[in-house]
Amino acid sequence: MSDKEKKGAGAGAQVAPAMGPPVLINKEDIPAVLPILPLRNSVFFPGGVLPLAVGRQKTIALIKDAVRDEQVIGVVTQRRAEEEDPGAADLYTVGTVARVVKLLKMGEDNYSLVVQGLARFKVLELVQESPYLKARIEPVEDRSVVDDVEVEALAINLKKLAREVIELMPELPAAATELVESITHPGHLADLIAANVDVPIEEKQQVLETVELKARMKLVLELLNRKREILKLSNKIDSAVKGEMSKTQREYYLRQQLKAIKEELGELGEEEEELDELQERLKKAGLPPEVEKVAQKELNRLKSIPTASSEYTVARTYLDWIADLPWAKRTDDNLDIENARQILDSDHYALEKIKKRILEYLAVRKLKNDMRGPILCFVGPPGVGKTSLGQSIARATGRKFVRLSLGGVRDEAEIRGHRRTYVGALPGRIIQSMKKAGTVNPVMMLDEIDKLGADFRGDPSAALLEVLDPEQNHAFSDHYLDLSYDLSKVMFIGTANLLDPIPGPLKDRMEILELPGYTFEEKVHIAQNHLIPKQLREHGLSADAIAITEKALIKIIMAYTREAGVRNLERRIADVCRAIAVEVASGKIGAAAKRAIEEADVLEILGPEKFYNETAERTEIAGVATGLAWTAAGGDILFIEATKMPGKGALTLTGQLGDVMKESAQAALSYLRSKSDSLGIPVNFLEKTDLHIHFPAGAIPKDGPSAGVTILTALVSLLTGIRVRSDVAMTGEVTLRGLVLPVGGIKEKVLAAHRAGIKRIIIPARNEKDLLDVPEQARKEVEFVFAAHMDEVLAAALEENPVGRKPPAAPEPEGEKKPGATPTPPAKKPDEIRV
Repeated sequence: MSDKEKKGAGAGAQVAPAMGPPVLINKEDIPAVLPILPLRNSVFFPGGVLPLAVGRQKTIALIKDAVRDEQVIGVVTQRRAEEEDPGAADLYTVGTVARVVKLLKMGEDNYSLVVQGLARFKVLELVQESPYLKARIEPVEDRSVVDDVEVEALAINLKKLAREVIELMPELPAAATELVESITHPGHLADLIAANVDVPIEEKQQVLETVELKARMKLVLELLNRKREILKLSNKIDSAVKGEMSKTQREYYLRQQLKAIKEELGELGEEEEELDELQERLKKAGLPPEVEKVAQKELNRLKSIPTASSEYTVARTYLDWIADLPWAKRTDDNLDIENARQILDSDHYALEKIKKRILEYLAVRKLKNDMRGPILCFVGPPGVGKTSLGQSIARATGRKFVRLSLGGVRDEAEIRGHRRTYVGALPGRIIQSMKKAGTVNPVMMLDEIDKLGADFRGDPSAALLEVLDPEQNHAFSDHYLDLSYDLSKVMFIGTANLLDPIPGPLKDRMEILELPGYTFEEKVHIAQNHLIPKQLREHGLSADAIAITEKALIKIIMAYTREAGVRNLERRIADVCRAIAVEVASGKIGAAAKRAIEEADVLEILGPEKFYNETAERTEIAGVATGLAWTAAGGDILFIEATKMPGKGALTLTGQLGDVMKESAQAALSYLRSKSDSLGIPVNFLEKTDLHIHFPAGAIPKDGPSAGVTILTALVSLLTGIRVRSDVAMTGEVTLRGLVLPVGGIKEKVLAAHRAGIKRIIIPARNEKDLLDVPEQARKEVEFVFAAHMDEVLAAALEENPVGRKPPAAPEPEGEKKPGATPTPPAKKPDEIRV
């Protein structure tokens, strides 16, 4: 049925129908096949009169045929009201034979009719579905003795209960009681009451299907009795709240009157309109019950505050923030694993560990929908794609992306917000970012989380503990809102260059994912597929007009950049593109010509080379060793130079060294003195010799124990005269017994050596497991030596193994010494070393 049919059926069910005589139609006059009129949201009983408004084509065709042929129709209730084209399975099996009493045409394809119920029938089968339903039916008669005493008693009880229910419902007309009293037939009495009592359709249909009269009357008696108890309880509750409701209604009525008076006088200001608009926004915001209660209380208070008061602005701004925040709005996650894999692969090359973790999250989210958002932290050198990776994750998951930079934040209120009592108070950056995102489940990137500071205004990192704790962030409390806000649906991603500055408790709440620097081959691939096309677009150039050859690209990578990431590489490519843009704009290059950038062009555009392989040059003489250092930029090679001169046995260290590195140099010297015999070094080599160890790039502070192996190798090379191999670099901490201890940052150090062209790397044996994190390309192109003792290091690092060599003859007396011999006094105590 249409909405009009539904409305008409509902109205007819509430109007007390006129009940006819007990026998409205003879069984013999009912055809074996009846056209069926589906009825929804109502049940039609024999003896009732029902007005209907119809507009569907099937129903109109049925009514026209029925009126023309003066035949009766069958009215059957639908099982589901929303079904627009019901079939046999969608209809109940018992309905009412009806006669069309009146038919009026209300407009084109719109009719109004009145039908009268005649008798019950049972649907045996549908025999026609078009142009309207027809069914083979069987008439159903009441089965009961009318003169039964129990039937008479049931009828008396029905009338008594009906009178009580009518008294409890003042909206019913007074004639309703008289109508009930006028019904003498028990079956029609039961049908009348069932048609008008407000009970579910299923229960009314059960009454219609109950043929045995006593059972039907008992069923209606039960429905009526339950309706009476509900009405009694409703009236009791209504009386209890009547006083409070009256006060509220009175206030509302007076306010509406005041508003109407102001409108008539033309004095209704913008403030009232804005408050009405604000109230509508709060209704549509989907606030949680506790938040809605606070907002409504604040709104009521706002209405009583003069607009000129400063308190008005504070309260208004507060409600604006509540209305603008996303409380229920969310985006649906795109859980297509293959789609996410393609997006991540197209946006970023390599970074397999990160991509694997994101795909794992999406897979688990697909299987378990109520999973909380993960809290990841990408740690790695600058320019490796940490921030852009967050944007790719948001694109892969279909979420909004919002970035929050924490670099230099030193005020706790930046995270948690200020109290509303302060002038100019605002929520913290977390809530501001949620408002910007507009959904409860964005990808929020906390950039540079290791750059947080702390001063007298508090510690922002401590305020982040609640934000980044999956067990607490479902009820995050901002000082400004002073309400619980759910952050558990947010996918937090932190980025950092260094892991050490992040406080331990904050680090514990995040899943640390380390991003290594890129290998040479990876940089070539990234430049060709990402950086060059991007810079061509940004400089208005097309791929058809310019081509950077692979040799030129390799020259840029090797000679003009030396970094873990690709940020400087992108800048150098931009330099090349700008130079070509000048040629194109000045007309030196034709529109159809294609400019190929060769190595010579790179030298002309970018100038002299900034980086070159200096390991061979540095290690041409004995006493120079190549070490590996970890830096925030992803690792670097470090040359350690040692020299000797006549003196009194002093040790000089230069190069802005920290205490740990100074101690490593002293430990290396002590081990060398204890093992001088086995290394072919005179025992008294320090008697008249000063040693100077220098770490170039003296303006850069250096510290850490991992240079111990390199320092000792440089000293052995100096004192034995054996040069260090030019293609070797090393790292490791050395003890007084010559043991090589494990160190950190192996991945970054190996990549730095690979970029510098090192072919052999000596690392502690216990660091072998750390090579799993090193890209496969670097592992293939570098030979690794795993050393547990200094003897193994010296054998692999020096051009000739000094272990087991005999020391030279002792120096001659002072008067007969040979030129170049430098007797040295006994070494000074450690506390006399000059640093």
